[in-house]
Amino acid sequence: MVDETAKPSDLSSSETEEQAEVALGNSLYKGETQHNKVTSADVALKAGVSRSAVSRVFTPGASASAKTVEKVKKAAQELGYRPNVLARAMVSGKSRIIGLVVAYLNNQFYPTILEKLSKALRERGYHVLVFLSSNTEGDIAEVLDEILDYQVDGIVAASVALSSDLSKRCVDAGVPVVLFNRSQDDQEHFAVTSDNVQGGYDVAKLLVETGHKKIAYIAGWEGASTQRDREQGFLEGLAAHGQSLFKREVGNFISEDAREATLRLFERAPPDAIFVANDHMALSVMDTIRHELGLTIPQDVSIVGYDDVDAAAWPSYNLTTVRQPANRMVAATVDLLLEKIEQVDTQPRRIKIEGPLILRGTVKSNCD
Repeated sequence: MVDETAKPSDLSSSETEEQAEVALGNSLYKGETQHNKVTSADVALKAGVSRSAVSRVFTPGASASAKTVEKVKKAAQELGYRPNVLARAMVSGKSRIIGLVVAYLNNQFYPTILEKLSKALRERGYHVLVFLSSNTEGDIAEVLDEILDYQVDGIVAASVALSSDLSKRCVDAGVPVVLFNRSQDDQEHFAVTSDNVQGGYDVAKLLVETGHKKIAYIAGWEGASTQRDREQGFLEGLAAHGQSLFKREVGNFISEDAREATLRLFERAPPDAIFVANDHMALSVMDTIRHELGLTIPQDVSIVGYDDVDAAAWPSYNLTTVRQPANRMVAATVDLLLEKIEQVDTQPRRIKIEGPLILRGTVKSNCD
């Protein structure tokens, strides 16, 4: 049973928050008198509860009885009251905002991840602000000042780079960072990825066991850990099964670059299978093979991607691919970030989550 009676410490906190509400109200609504701005004290009076009870009702994760929640929300609705999150941030020192920075959204994997991260963080009482870095290599230096200006409680860096200087600035500002779908060589960062090495290995094993002899690879941006790890696992898998890479081109995780890489692969001695470092490129590779080269998939060439974006399952593509376990990756990212926010001395660690190979219709079953 929650005691809704105001304690001295609660009352002091509520009064401080109310003062911040009024101060912000005066600065944001110039021309209105102070009493025209509805505050938590007005709601408390109408609902017949303490101001601390009102504060708990509108604070994510705080406890209040069902009866109190009903009374407070009814009074708030009748008065037209909305809690001032800026005022609460001034008092608590916490904005309940997470900055999510991404380099691009044209890859279908990232809008999906944005939706999942936003939902997971909202369920934990946080909100997401999205920042786009225009740097094609994913360096967030250009947007870091803006992110920190919003007094975010933490940052999720999705497939973007974080130099040691930028990392130090975040540490100095007391803002923890988790790298999503990217890791770095240093051991200073929290990072969550799929097991890219194992995924690449599984693709090589599949293509060799289905009888392919001339296996090519289209790489992503070579500065990315995801690209490096997927290729490493792929080469290790080929070697373990008695083969070596037939051809290699670079697509930079960009559709047009992947198209050009495909055309180069087929100039002389075409491959009989291609592993493409992500689905975003793989869809472009498939379109190029079919519509510009006039070949069929998988009869003329087998294709395997990585990510398992929604379009990979569309009948037009039906792409065999390695699935990134998005739900588990998001859950791990949120847990790591909030753990760091709540426990300052938590040690950095990396989490790799294995994803399954999804067999569809773009790999020929037997090439012998």
